[in-house]
Amino acid sequence: MDKRELTAPCGLDCFNCGWYEENLTDEIRASEAARLGITATEVNCKGCRGEQGKCWWAQGDCATWNCVQARGLTYCHECSDFPCGLLAPSAKGADFPHNMKVYNLCRMKTFGIDQWIEESAEIRKRYYEGVFAVGKGPIL
Repeated sequence: MDKRELTAPCGLDCFNCGWYEENLTDEIRASEAARLGITATEVNCKGCRGEQGKCWWAQGDCATWNCVQARGLTYCHECSDFPCGLLAPSAKGADFPHNMKVYNLCRMKTFGIDQWIEESAEIRKRYYEGVFAVGKGPIL
């Protein structure tokens, strides 16, 4: 598994995602099939790059993917406009990993993608399982 290839331009870690084909469980397949009105065998995400920016979860084109492609970049943090409004967080829908993108990209830019890959599972764990504490971030 090439984790660099399985890192979306926006900073999402497809290799840690529950929708990624190697991580899919029968439970996720069934719930996504019901949500999308397709069969469970059709639920199969190859990651952002493998899907050419077609967001499996949202079922549509990704403006961030299109922007990065148009600018000839690999990751958003390489852009002179980083961070831009396409990466802005939102409280509504915060359970989706969208809100950790800028943090991931900042870690990549500062410490390199290889170090970020090493810490990505812990970042995701803190995001989903941590309790936010002002001035301390999410605490497990």
